[in-house]
Amino acid sequence: MADKLADRIRAMGLNDTVEWYPVMSPEWPGEVRLYEVEKVLFHGKSKYQELLVFQSAKHGKVAILDGQLQLSEKDEFAYQEMLTHLPLCSIQNPKKVLLIGGGDGGILREISRHSSVEQIDICEIDQMVIDVYKQFFPDIAVGYEDPRLNVYISDGIAFLKAVPEGTYDVIILDAFESMGTTAIELANKEFLESVARALSHGGVMSAPADSFWLDNFQMEDTINECRKIFKGSVRYAWSTVPSYSSGTIGFVLCSNDGPAVDFEKPVNPLDTENNGVAKGPPKFYNPQIHAAAFCLPSFAKKVVGTKF
Repeated sequence: MADKLADRIRAMGLNDTVEWYPVMSPEWPGEVRLYEVEKVLFHGKSKYQELLVFQSAKHGKVAILDGQLQLSEKDEFAYQEMLTHLPLCSIQNPKKVLLIGGGDGGILREISRHSSVEQIDICEIDQMVIDVYKQFFPDIAVGYEDPRLNVYISDGIAFLKAVPEGTYDVIILDAFESMGTTAIELANKEFLESVARALSHGGVMSAPADSFWLDNFQMEDTINECRKIFKGSVRYAWSTVPSYSSGTIGFVLCSNDGPAVDFEKPVNPLDTENNGVAKGPPKFYNPQIHAAAFCLPSFAKKVVGTKF
């Protein structure tokens, strides 16, 4: 692996006396992010994907999935906490939660903070991901220690289709299009319908979405499609995650027909003294950050639309 990294650096005309890992994304052509590698900790392939874990000089341990940055220890909590607590804090007493993807365990760690939750299900396609995170990222994978958890090693799309109607109060999708076979397509009508069917009356879904800094940021179509299927509220939110290419990530939040959900106003506040299996209180999320996540720059408002 070290030789392979050095070869990539030499090909870029950079100093090859230090090992670097370049992260390049097809969504962000013309730029590359370099991580100084102190030590490669794991490199392996499953039937689904390739995973690399290394100790970096500035970001702690870093995980690269199929060539794309999945997370770094320095700021993983910003993404995990916002994707989890934006939906869970927006409804009263969520009891059953499903996570599709999220094999690193960080979202499970955040779900664990909610004492009203009685059942946590995760559907992850790749056992290798779970095993590697448990070994090298124990503070993230601590979510697997929650006694309310059921783990299903399966394809998330097929799993959702088999779920009885109205099973879950919250469904969290943690899969990006760059993740190959685990990808979730928010524009896929059939998939969104299976999510809505699996949600309870007034249940909510959250999923990662495009950063508004993308050149071809076109969330309006996705939001309009979601509005046709989820008869409650549909909103776009965002957060900073410095390790990601633009330093930001978007979220789509949808609610089923039922009790009105105002995603901007958390009605189920976290008890920061009760952290489940997490070690300490949230590092990023709080009620003020929750509300601020829905404040968009003017150019993004024009794209997303103002009908909520």
